[in-house]
Amino acid sequence: MDMSGEQRIPAPREVVWRALNDPEILKLCIPGCQELVKSSDTQMSAKVVLKVGPVSARFEGTVTLSDLDPPNSYRISGEGQGGMAGFAKGEAMVRLEVDGEGTILRYEVEAQVGGKLAQLGARLIDATAKQMSGAFFKRFAQEIVARGDGRQGDAPASSAMSRMVSSATPPATPSQGAFSAAPPGPQASSGGMRLASLCVVAASLVASAYFLSGSLVSEPSGRIGTSPDFVGAVILILTASLGYLFGRLQGVVTTVVTIRHEPG
Repeated sequence: MDMSGEQRIPAPREVVWRALNDPEILKLCIPGCQELVKSSDTQMSAKVVLKVGPVSARFEGTVTLSDLDPPNSYRISGEGQGGMAGFAKGEAMVRLEVDGEGTILRYEVEAQVGGKLAQLGARLIDATAKQMSGAFFKRFAQEIVARGDGRQGDAPASSAMSRMVSSATPPATPSQGAFSAAPPGPQASSGGMRLASLCVVAASLVASAYFLSGSLVSEPSGRIGTSPDFVGAVILILTASLGYLFGRLQGVVTTVVTIRHEPG
């Protein structure tokens, strides 16, 4: 699956950076982000709990960051195995541009799936991903405006909200499976704003990687937990990655760890 697009956020890069490094805001915008933990100077782990209809799933894991060019672009990648359910791996290139008082994020995604996952159909997967992408951007912009972070000078926050536009494909019709995120868990300890940002990037990619791998747990209803609603998390990776991009960490930070599935 290949996907590309862009999104305008009604705030300058500095404001978006602060918001994306704020664990409280990120937990409200990223579905199911429950726990953020620093395991080493370059290693971050995250726990994500998601619910789709009667199916609940719990994920753990991290991601790899490369081709860092702060504050212009970077590459984020990951892969996962799902046994008989199939496999999934992919990467995304993220680019950032200033647009007046706002910020434009451009992204390009490449992903591969196999096994039972390939039977879902590219059209349904793409539509669900775009739907969840729009939901994330809307909530993120609302949080910035509600906290007064989107104001420029004496301009009211409401005017910043009205300037939010998206040049990506219009929202697709929601899929039949109802999506909801499990209540966020306890606040994670903060090792600094940059730490919180990178951990959220990890949480987002883990969710998408595990969905594509088909590692979901079916509940007594008998439904199979391979709902395409999870694919939208791929786009959330891109939005959450802004926090790390704006962090301007010195040097190249590359984190590679295995992904483990914990039964829900």
